[in-house]
Amino acid sequence: MNNEITVKDKVIFLTGALGLIGTEISTHFLKQGAFVALTDVDLSKADARKKELATLGIAEDQYLLLKLDITNEENCEQTVAETINKFGRIDVLINNAAIDAKFDKEGTSKVNMSRFEHYPLNALRQSVEVNLIGTVIISQVVCRQMLKQRSGNIINVASTYSVVAPNQSLYDYGNGTKNYKPIDYIASKSFIPNFTRYLATFYARDGIRCNAIVPHGIYNNHPESFLQNWEKLSPIGRMCDRSELDGPFTFLASDASSYMTGSVMMYDGGWTAW
Repeated sequence: MNNEITVKDKVIFLTGALGLIGTEISTHFLKQGAFVALTDVDLSKADARKKELATLGIAEDQYLLLKLDITNEENCEQTVAETINKFGRIDVLINNAAIDAKFDKEGTSKVNMSRFEHYPLNALRQSVEVNLIGTVIISQVVCRQMLKQRSGNIINVASTYSVVAPNQSLYDYGNGTKNYKPIDYIASKSFIPNFTRYLATFYARDGIRCNAIVPHGIYNNHPESFLQNWEKLSPIGRMCDRSELDGPFTFLASDASSYMTGSVMMYDGGWTAW
């Protein structure tokens, strides 16, 4: 067994591929010589992504760029079938697609800041539909393929807020405006750690592994007031640089983690250690 930390020649099916995490890790995978199905519900950035990959010398036959709504089972089956038709198999599924309230400069205005007692249930239902049910649907479809192969590796992207509650003081900038990390993300992401353990133990004798990674706080042009709060509350004293995600994702996707299943890897700068 090759225990090197590399994904060369691996076929990786990535959801949420055009977002912050997806863009970073897929570039790293492709540079290593992996084959990647880049799937996302929003392909408005697809042309720009193709141009970016071309400038990096990534050949178009090394990847697929596909529209995928993980809440639609038929769409999931079609997208998986297209991946199999091109690459012949799926070695790794990365469940990265999710609805999340972002507090960077671009995203803050889009966050529903309602307190818990007034938070709209429709927003909660939408997050549950994507973050929970959608993750289950795409996992079911890919697991059927992995069972045929008698091998597979699933990486679920969790959150510190699937392990601990939000420290709401992070979102208080002292300007008299109350900001809150809303309940929909916490509720829908909290199932990921135990879903990971469920899949890991359910398929352990079928050659399918499943682990989760818990990132937290990836810098993306956040306002200075947010960064100052972060420095006070994080043991490591700073947010994560997106390039720091490459190592742990590559490790989990590679054969170097071959004896690892059912684990929840904390990658949060010590946030959950306090």
